[in-house]
Amino acid sequence: MKAAIVVFLKEARENLRDRKTVLNALVMGPLLGPVFFAIMMGFIINKQLDSAEKPLSLPVVGAEHAPNLVAWLKRQGVEIEPAPADGEAAIRARDARAVLVIPAGFGEHWRKGETAQVQVLFDSSDQDGRAPKARISALLDAYSQQHASLRIAARGLHPALLSPVVVADRDLASNQQRAGQLLGFLPYLLVLGAFLGGMYLAIDTTAGERERQSLEPLLANPATRAEIVLGKLGATFGFAMTSMMLSLVAFSIAFQFIDLDRLGMRIDFGAGLILRAGLLMVPLVMCFAALQTIVAAYAKSYREAQTYLSLLMLVPMLPSVILMVNPMKGELWMSAVPLLSQNVLVMALARGETVAMADFALSFGATLALAVLLVWVAVRIYHREQLAVSA
Repeated sequence: MKAAIVVFLKEARENLRDRKTVLNALVMGPLLGPVFFAIMMGFIINKQLDSAEKPLSLPVVGAEHAPNLVAWLKRQGVEIEPAPADGEAAIRARDARAVLVIPAGFGEHWRKGETAQVQVLFDSSDQDGRAPKARISALLDAYSQQHASLRIAARGLHPALLSPVVVADRDLASNQQRAGQLLGFLPYLLVLGAFLGGMYLAIDTTAGERERQSLEPLLANPATRAEIVLGKLGATFGFAMTSMMLSLVAFSIAFQFIDLDRLGMRIDFGAGLILRAGLLMVPLVMCFAALQTIVAAYAKSYREAQTYLSLLMLVPMLPSVILMVNPMKGELWMSAVPLLSQNVLVMALARGETVAMADFALSFGATLALAVLLVWVAVRIYHREQLAVSA
C-alpha cells in the first residue's frame, strides 16, 4: 500500500498546484450554493413578511354602493384608494395587486337580506398579488360572518347555528420539520458538490495524463495496477469529500444569517447533522470517484472526458430533482438503493427526524458494495495496455 500512498500524494500535490482545479473544487463549488441560497432566502423572507405586515392598499370600484363595508375595511387598517378607470387593465398592468368591485345592486340585495356579491380582481400569476388577495378575501369573509351572525340573532336564533362544526387545526410539525421544506434542495446540492468536487481530478489523473504522456511511465513503475488505481481514486475521493464537507459547513454558516424565527421555523444545522450527513455520503462519493475514473479511462482526450462526465452528471441529479418535485415517504427498500437512499435519509436528517440504524446501515452497506464493484472495474481497466497510449 506504500505505492498507493505515494500515488495519492503525487496526484493531490499536482492538483493543488492547479489554481483552476482548486478554485472549482474547493472554493466556487462549496461556497456558491450556500451564499446564493442565503441571499435568495433573505430576500424572499423580507419580501413576504413586508407584504403581509404593511397596510393593505385597496382600490375600490363602486365604493358608494357599500359605504358601511368600506368604513369597516378602513377600521381594519385597509387604505382605500380611488377607483382606477379600468380595474382589469390596472391588474394586467400590475398598477394594482387587487381591486375590489362593488356592483350597483349590492345595496338593494343587502337591504332585502339576500346574498350580496362583490368581486375581487387579481392576477394569480403575480406573486406579489397573492398576499393582498388572500388578506382582502379573509377580511371579506370576516365581514360576512359578522353580519350573518347579526341577521340570525335578529330572528331570535343563536349564531352558533351557522357553525355546526368548528375545525381546530393542530399542526404536529416541529419548527425544524417546517424548516425542512426549505431544505428540499440539500441532497441535490450535496450530490452535485460531491460529483463536481472530484470530476476534474478524475479527468486529469487519467485522460489528462494520457495526453501529457505521463501515464505510461507511471504504469512502468514497480507498483501493481491496483495500487496505482487506489492512489488515484484516493486523491479524487479526498477532493470530492473535502468539497462536499466544505459545502455543508458553508450551509451551516449561511443559516446563521437567515432570520427563520420570523417564519416560526428553526434549523439545527450543527456539527451533528454535518457529521451524519457526511458519513452517509462517504460510500456514494467513492462510487462517484470510481465511476468518473472509469469513464475518463475510455475517453481519448481531456476534452472528451469532460464532455462525457458533464453528461453523466445529469444521472445522479435525477433522484434529487424527482424527490423535490414529488416527495415520497421513506421505505426500507429505498435504503438499499444507492443514491436514492442518500437523498431520502439526508432529507430526513435535515428535517430533524430520527434515522433508524437499520436504514443507515443498509444504505451505507449497499452503496459501499457498489463502490467496491466499481473500484474493481477501474482496476481491471488499468490492466489494459492500450490505456497508456495517447490518442
